[in-house]
Amino acid sequence: MFSGLALALAFAVLLVPLAVYAGPPLLRELDGSAVERQSVTPSYQRPPAALTKNSFVSPLDPAAPVPDPAVLAGLLDAELALEGAGSFSAVVTDALTGRVLYERNPAVAGMPASTLKVLTAAAVASALDPGSRFETTVHAAPAAAGETVVVLRGGGDVLLGTGESADDAVVGRAGLATLAQSAAKALGSNAGTVRVQVDDSFFTGPALSSAWNEADIDAGEIAPVYPLAVNSAWTDESRQGGPRTGDAAMAAAEAFRNALAQAGEKAGFSVADGVERGTVAAGARRLAVVESATVSDQIQQMLMVSDNYLAEALARSAAAATGHEPSFEGALDTVADQASALGIDTAGMVLADVSGLAAENALTARQLTDAVRLVLTSSDEGLRAVARGLPVAGLSGTLERRYDDGGAAAGLVRAKTGTLFAVTALNGYVTDADGRLLAFALVARGLDGNTLEAREAVDAAAAVLAGCGCR
Repeated sequence: MFSGLALALAFAVLLVPLAVYAGPPLLRELDGSAVERQSVTPSYQRPPAALTKNSFVSPLDPAAPVPDPAVLAGLLDAELALEGAGSFSAVVTDALTGRVLYERNPAVAGMPASTLKVLTAAAVASALDPGSRFETTVHAAPAAAGETVVVLRGGGDVLLGTGESADDAVVGRAGLATLAQSAAKALGSNAGTVRVQVDDSFFTGPALSSAWNEADIDAGEIAPVYPLAVNSAWTDESRQGGPRTGDAAMAAAEAFRNALAQAGEKAGFSVADGVERGTVAAGARRLAVVESATVSDQIQQMLMVSDNYLAEALARSAAAATGHEPSFEGALDTVADQASALGIDTAGMVLADVSGLAAENALTARQLTDAVRLVLTSSDEGLRAVARGLPVAGLSGTLERRYDDGGAAAGLVRAKTGTLFAVTALNGYVTDADGRLLAFALVARGLDGNTLEAREAVDAAAAVLAGCGCR
């Protein structure tokens, strides 16, 4: 097992800004565990002698040996086997050259589950400025004598917090209490009785997709999508899971209204009960604003915890930025268009949502692998941030509790997980024992009660990639 220090070192290193081969050099330093096939740990996998003296070792060597496809095939075929129902699609490529080292049913399109989020993340990163932020604003609207109407307008931030803004956070970076305090200061004691409205008109079209299963909605996997929400609409603000509210915009507005009532007591005005829907009139006076975490940070949050709600919201904002309608259809068109523009062959690709919940989604293992190689080799910092956002085996996100046995993959494999009843998948990258960077997609479909068996097979296959030079 890893020691606490080794885990901390591995995690810290894997968060170092990533750039590989085609961009600035990849500077990585790994956790110090011996790779299974080697008796001597190579220098790039050794922990530093002293943290203060370590400078993140040399870049990956482009002359590092490439795995032999025949040897790799024998090892992967042995792992990608099922006793029960289902079949595998898989592609492994050399990140530097794009050479395919292993493939099985590479062009068979089917459900990608949440590995679709890698493609969505790349599309959002290419459509939006990665350093930009979403604004949540408060405006004064015309009202009767003795009254003031304030309108809370959502600008795409679905990671709001109910408390004060936390500048070093992603969830809760923009706080509704801070927004209310700023608005109260701008209103002053002459505001009279204040009535609160919420403007959630930025996103258009239905808030729920007809492609989503009712059971997934009931389970909190997704909820009606609005352009403002407290922590992706989860009812427990402190968690990334559990039930979600059915009206995230109204829930956020009610939290803002309560915070404004508290701030109003000190400022000398009262706030009426309840919240209504409204829109910000042209020329309305802006009273206050809070800004979200950056788009790049939100993309990484979405990948790390596999947040379906955040994926859908980000894609709608990307749609608006590229001239599409910020609706479900606009989000689908944006992801497909951006993927094609980035050089991914979208032939046969079917998108029914952008989070991976819909059963009608269909991607190939080749398309998934190409998406990973794209973010690894791009010179665009926004796209490289997608690679940094993938969970780390045994350490973070949806891979935190997998590969926790200290084997070859722990701390080395970075991948997006995907799990539905009939599907399990990993889509990511790893530096093998000889220092060669590999991109991969491993997908099992057609499962029937044997998801755990398939997941163990996929995990074992990724561990093969981490632990062998395969020559």
